[in-house]
Amino acid sequence: MTPEQKCRYSRNTLMPEIGAEGQLRLLNSHVLVVGAGALGSIASMYMAASGTGHITILDFDTIDVSNLQRQLSFTTGQCGMKKVEALAMRLAEINPDISITPVETLLTTDNAASLIEGQDLVIEGSDNPATKYIVSDTCRQLGIPCVLGGVAQWQGQVMSWAPGYPCYRDIFPEAAGAGGFTPCSIGGVLGPLPGITGSAQAAEAIKILTGAGHPLYGRMLLFDTLDASSRILDL
Repeated sequence: MTPEQKCRYSRNTLMPEIGAEGQLRLLNSHVLVVGAGALGSIASMYMAASGTGHITILDFDTIDVSNLQRQLSFTTGQCGMKKVEALAMRLAEINPDISITPVETLLTTDNAASLIEGQDLVIEGSDNPATKYIVSDTCRQLGIPCVLGGVAQWQGQVMSWAPGYPCYRDIFPEAAGAGGFTPCSIGGVLGPLPGITGSAQAAEAIKILTGAGHPLYGRMLLFDTLDASSRILDL
């Protein structure tokens, strides 16, 4: 690492679970963030700040004033701007030491494999079950680890996947997911909740990429901000 990098990432390398070797793994990693909204924007900012060498952001949406209650990477003056463009600018401001690739498109079953192939890890930060199934299924097909998150009103959940562990479809059959989805535009969501969830996703991703700790493989973290409770389910 350069002297500037040693200074920038010193709070990572001081931790024995990461150290210089783990930081170099981060600097050499390529992460795809699916969704530049509440979860993806928060997770990607922490990944950028932590020194993830190459981050690709995938989204097709534009910034709306209703997003600003929870999507703190965006400003009022950016309303109407493409989320991937605005988020790429924000990540570059946080850390000019890394590479950022904005991809303005919708993830589908047709393009998922080409977009995910070659990544070291995928952070799934979409707001709908259909995209989570696509990410989970494609990552399982390609053997690429992923971290999935979800929020609804006061509650959040995070799980990680790697080969040999239960995936999203194993836990949530598609029929059940299709029938039980309420978007935040209808049900609402607490502003800080995606910040908590996206931060937890970034922590999981950093652990996986550096080899630190015990990721949420075969487990799901559930938390409820309304009564300040949390638990981990074995899957």
